[in-house]
Amino acid sequence: MQHPIDTWHIWLWATGTLTIAVALAIASHWIIFSALERVARGHESVFAQSLVRHGRTPAYFILPLLAVLVALPLASIPADILGPFQRIVGLGLIASVGWMVILFSAVIFDLMSSRYRLDVEDNLAARRTQTQILMLHRIVVVLVAIVTLSIMLMTFPAIKHIGISLLASAGLAGLVIGTAMKSTLSNLIAGVQIAFTQPIRLEDAVVVEGEWGWIEEIGTTYVVVRIWDLRRLVLPLSYFLEHPFQNWTRSSAELLGSVFLQVDYTVPVDELRKELRRIVGSSRLWRGQVCVLQVTDATANGIQLRALIDAHDSSACWDLRCQVREKLIEYLRENYPQSLPRVRTEFRAMPTEGNSTTHQSELAG
Repeated sequence: MQHPIDTWHIWLWATGTLTIAVALAIASHWIIFSALERVARGHESVFAQSLVRHGRTPAYFILPLLAVLVALPLASIPADILGPFQRIVGLGLIASVGWMVILFSAVIFDLMSSRYRLDVEDNLAARRTQTQILMLHRIVVVLVAIVTLSIMLMTFPAIKHIGISLLASAGLAGLVIGTAMKSTLSNLIAGVQIAFTQPIRLEDAVVVEGEWGWIEEIGTTYVVVRIWDLRRLVLPLSYFLEHPFQNWTRSSAELLGSVFLQVDYTVPVDELRKELRRIVGSSRLWRGQVCVLQVTDATANGIQLRALIDAHDSSACWDLRCQVREKLIEYLRENYPQSLPRVRTEFRAMPTEGNSTTHQSELAG
């Protein structure tokens, strides 16, 4: 065996070769992504923007690894060191390729998201498509991670033999793992069901656990509901397959809203009906299809009026209901104050003792 001092020129050549290869890879990385950034800024290319955002970090690893793999035969590294070195570089390359597959999945998701935008008024088709793409992207991430890890482990012969010897107990191991990961697996399966059946979609208006809000995020195992007061309700995916909930935008975003008023029997219903039409007609929140005022109940103290109106979405419906309620109360207060809720009381004098005696005598006579 040669002394390292005697082979210094070999190590110098190997180090120089690999250093030049890595330097060229880093320079290529800078050139490629500088060009992509210029394209993204100049042409507003969604593909270029997404590729820069998701691909810059993986490329820092995969390009140098490819360069080292190509330069290894030229580096003249001794065989006893070349084998382990190639194994390490190969493992890194496998991981990088898996990372790149996930990257392309994210780029496709960005391209589809730009085509189906959520910030438009009629976004039902966009929410349906984006929900499917998001769930499929998350499933791809999980599958690619599992496959990549499996391929990396299969490069070790010892681990392959251990895996073969464990096949006999795979059934029992599968039962144990399945029992231990029951909730996780059920949520993953629920994610696949939600992606295709779509009981919920991104930005759906829902009522869950007595809270009203919007579907903000659909993760691999959980769903985040953005409640109207900006709190966040986090629920497992399986919840939306196992429990009832309200989805206000399942087939369309339009909603009917109701406003109830308690008023006196003297209220002029026809005049109030005309005022309701005037109020909603001047509001941009009204969809323009439904405007109804009806007497829905009558009690000993007054009557109940219900105003039924429609709006473009849940937020507009809430604001329009509040607006109609405020203006109708203001109209009654200014024009028909006697029609506001009142409690009538009748006072009757109690009979005195003398009057009671006289009354009884007259009855006796």
